[in-house]
Amino acid sequence: MSTAAAGPLLLLDGASLWFRAFHAIPDKITAPDGRSVNAVRGFTDMVASLITKHAPSRLVVCLDLDWRPAYRVALVPSYKAHRLDTAADAAPGAEVVPDALTPQVEMILEVLEAAGIATGGAEGLEADDVLGTLATRERTDPVIVVSGDRDLLQLVRDDPQPPVRVLYAGRGLAKAELFGPAEVAAKYGVPVVNAGPAYADLATLRGDASDGLPGVAGIGEKSASVLISRFGSLEALVAALDDPTADLSQNIRAKLRAADDYLQAAAPVVRVVRDADVELSRPDPLPATPADPARLRELATAYNAESPITRLITALTTVANA
Repeated sequence: MSTAAAGPLLLLDGASLWFRAFHAIPDKITAPDGRSVNAVRGFTDMVASLITKHAPSRLVVCLDLDWRPAYRVALVPSYKAHRLDTAADAAPGAEVVPDALTPQVEMILEVLEAAGIATGGAEGLEADDVLGTLATRERTDPVIVVSGDRDLLQLVRDDPQPPVRVLYAGRGLAKAELFGPAEVAAKYGVPVVNAGPAYADLATLRGDASDGLPGVAGIGEKSASVLISRFGSLEALVAALDDPTADLSQNIRAKLRAADDYLQAAAPVVRVVRDADVELSRPDPLPATPADPARLRELATAYNAESPITRLITALTTVANA
């Protein structure tokens, strides 16, 4: 099977994108059998658009094999606790997911398999950890991570080569912003020299309600930015608490000391795993043509997704022949 011309490694945060596709497109769009297919259509269109725009040589859709890893919960019990499905008939540890979306995830995976696009996961870990591992270990191609999760900004780098950029799609692909170290530093006020790790430190201080991370009481994003910019890292900031000459007010010292246990626990929760045992469904070079054209045509008809799947096939062919 031939592959696309040289281009970046494109890493997609699967759940982040199909959740956004589901909420962006009315679920009244159905398959002939009546099942909702809005996420299938929207996600497939997203992949086609990203391939067309970025012309990747390789692509992996990264999956949550465990959306709430046990080690993170052990460190910070509130981690994603507000997203647990508490219904009487829910499976233990299940996430609240719209009923109409759940079956579409399997449909999306079927489309990716027939198209010949690789998926990747790591047992007991989140997609963030798969993205972190694949981006960190890449030594050949530039990397573009696509996600609606700001936590992934911690992955940006210029050196060592190749560079890693994050296409933040929190407001949808049409308004997506491409971040490197300079952009992260400019937007969040962290040092450009270590913008990725510094963003993770800022997020630890600030907290993140969407992940159930409370942060340090009384320290918001602006205060966190000032502190990380001043001291360079969370580690250096915590060390400064024992230095009476450090440029820290008594008020800030008191807040940080009161949050000592939280800071020790939360730092490894916020930081993505970078050495996970990632398993790919297939090799990651972008196919020039679908792996199983007949199956892909069947799925296009069954899921009322002829137009998005045609656009995906066109994108693959166009990039391969560029």
